[in-house]
Amino acid sequence: MHPAKSVIYFTTASGAGYGLLVWLSVMGAMGIIPADRTFGMVGFGLAFFLVISGLLSSTAHLGRPERAWRALSQWRSSWLSREGVAAIVTFGPTGLYALGWVMLGQNTGLVGLLGILSALLCLITVYFTSMIYASLKTIPAWNHRLTSVGYLVLSLMSGALLMLVLQISFQMGHTGLMIKLVVGLSALAALLKLTYWRSIQKSPATSTAESATGLGRFGKVRMIESPHGEDNYLLKEMGYKIARKHALKLRQIALVSGFIIPMALVASLGSIAGSYALPVSTLALLSAAIGLAVERWLFFAEAKHVVTLYYGESAV
Repeated sequence: MHPAKSVIYFTTASGAGYGLLVWLSVMGAMGIIPADRTFGMVGFGLAFFLVISGLLSSTAHLGRPERAWRALSQWRSSWLSREGVAAIVTFGPTGLYALGWVMLGQNTGLVGLLGILSALLCLITVYFTSMIYASLKTIPAWNHRLTSVGYLVLSLMSGALLMLVLQISFQMGHTGLMIKLVVGLSALAALLKLTYWRSIQKSPATSTAESATGLGRFGKVRMIESPHGEDNYLLKEMGYKIARKHALKLRQIALVSGFIIPMALVASLGSIAGSYALPVSTLALLSAAIGLAVERWLFFAEAKHVVTLYYGESAV
């Protein structure tokens, strides 16, 4: 599949934003983080910016972005529509919780219940986003049991990194807990991605040129002539190819930059001077951002649509 920049930004930015909202909501509702007004304004402001900018960027990939609102009406059958509805609904409790935190100086008790609801709705929205891809049987690499799990873990991991940087910046305390969460989630995310990559590489093809054309009983099928004299929309969007050697290098970059370096830097925070904590945690966040962008690019670039069987692919 063609890795559109708008969709890459959408899945990484909104995922991180929802992850940050989860940690703000849970840690605030549990009383771990006090309802500091400045911290709340910056934390929720950053989270809402990432979520909203990500959602808006996703419309740039549509043929008629101005009609994106019409997708909301198909929630009974479309995961895209369900994601849109869930995103809108989530703004209600998260916005009220943010107001309670910033304006009333409260993030526990009855206000804290809004926080728990907000965290749950954020996770549901991320899950719905993942199902836009995981539900597509025509793209075997996405129609995978680890697609949704990966989306949720990456969202929580990137959100935890953002939360850690904010905690250190505002000297909010309880960074030890978040350090453990970041290290654990980074290790889990790395394991999930390695398992996913191995699975899509080793899994047998679900469709072949023979099964797609129904001519398998006559022997091996090969294309004599291309259906089109020049590239069309299907080939540009669904026939994108990346060499295996390049994919391997990019996987290594995603693994090292996205998970190993952030995990090592964050783990070192417990043994370095306090004055170095902010630059080290910020470096971990930047490294993770680069790695996750590469991982997301690969998620799209390595996916093959079964329609490519009619354009020269032998198996998908």
